[in-house]
Amino acid sequence: MGAGAGSASRGSPQRTESCPPSNVHLGDGSLWCNVVNSILSVVCVLMVQTLQQDIEALRASALEVFRACREHLQDGLSEVVAAVQRAQLCHQALLAWQSKAGHLERSLQEVNTRYELEKQKRKVLHNRLVELKGNIRVHCRIRPLLPFDKELDDAASQDSSMPAGVVHAVDDETVLVKCDRPAHALINKTYNFERVYGPAESQHAVFGDVCPLLTSLLDGYNVCILAYGQTGCGKSYTMLGPHSEEECVPARGPHSDLGILPRAAGELFRLISENPSRSLKVDVSIVEVYNNDIFDLLAKERCTVVSGPKREAPTTKAAKREVSPPTRRPVHSAEDFIALAAGSLRLRAQLATQVHARSSRSHLIITATLTTAPTCSSPGVSGVTGLALRETSFINRSLAALADVLGALSERRGHIPYRNSQLTHFLQDVLGGDAKLLVILCVSPSRKHVAETLRCLGLGARVRQVQRGQAGGGSPASRRPRNQ
Repeated sequence: MGAGAGSASRGSPQRTESCPPSNVHLGDGSLWCNVVNSILSVVCVLMVQTLQQDIEALRASALEVFRACREHLQDGLSEVVAAVQRAQLCHQALLAWQSKAGHLERSLQEVNTRYELEKQKRKVLHNRLVELKGNIRVHCRIRPLLPFDKELDDAASQDSSMPAGVVHAVDDETVLVKCDRPAHALINKTYNFERVYGPAESQHAVFGDVCPLLTSLLDGYNVCILAYGQTGCGKSYTMLGPHSEEECVPARGPHSDLGILPRAAGELFRLISENPSRSLKVDVSIVEVYNNDIFDLLAKERCTVVSGPKREAPTTKAAKREVSPPTRRPVHSAEDFIALAAGSLRLRAQLATQVHARSSRSHLIITATLTTAPTCSSPGVSGVTGLALRETSFINRSLAALADVLGALSERRGHIPYRNSQLTHFLQDVLGGDAKLLVILCVSPSRKHVAETLRCLGLGARVRQVQRGQAGGGSPASRRPRNQ
């Protein structure tokens, strides 16, 4: 205990020594505590005020954001409402258009039905119109006087007091042949035809009378356009247009002198393009009747007199001669048609005569949905001998057979001699029945050719007498369209 007391006594002075400073610090600490507390109070107040200000600012900012969001939401809602309204309007309009489309579709079906009925009526009326004009029509074209006419005229024609031309177009339907030659009887005859073209008539005027036949062709009727006349009377010009002596090729492209063939080809494909739903196919075959034999020009490779496959016409049990079908080639445009015809025309049998350096020695038949068949020259004044004379004999026989057929039709005989010639046999479908036949008589105005001219006009007058009834044998669509 003593030790412990001693220890305690030793420790007491140490505490006694340190007490006075502690008393001083405690006194100072109260003061500082008050100061600190005051400062803390002020700081707390300031912080509270700052926080309150921040809260107010945040509240204001939140209100602004809320107002902005509300405005945006209101704008978006307005846009959605407007879009819904527009969608409703579009839906109503769509329903209206659907109803209108349905009405138009029903109307279209009704119009198509009426159109088909009217089209059938138009076919009937057009056919009646053609029949009123005549299923067989004869036109006459007088070519102008040409320089070689004077060279071929006889001595009497050199008299300046005599008119150079002896064939005149009195009007659109009358031809006058007036010729007074020394040592010959006076000739003063008139002929009437459905149409007469004077020397000044254009190719366009001639084709204007052919166009209605193309409509009949598309309606399903057989159509024949036949140019008839002597050598040098203008058949090739009428049917083909201008061509050089080096190449007997029809002109192509826009040309005021285009003949019936290129114009008809263009018009045919134009009419086909106007009604693509029919999907018409045009095939072409080109043959020539040479020495009463039929030769396929599309099978020829070079121009010789008798080259090319010969087409026989055997007689069936029904006493009907059948021609084996010639080569057929499809064409898809007027240009294809003319190009094919041009290539074949170079292969025709030809021979130089007094009138032409390259006179055709055969009848040409171009067959397609449209077929054009200009006959060859009637060579009464061509001045030929030998092989050419034999060719002339066959040509004249074919033309005589054609005249016999047309004469038999005009007289309504029970038997029509189609089998007398390959030419008339090949054209049988378009010469008889309900076919539409247009004969274009091409005549020369020269005094030298007056005898041939009178024979040609006489044949035309006989052809005009042919009377055929209305179309029969089924609907036009059931017949094979063919124009020659």
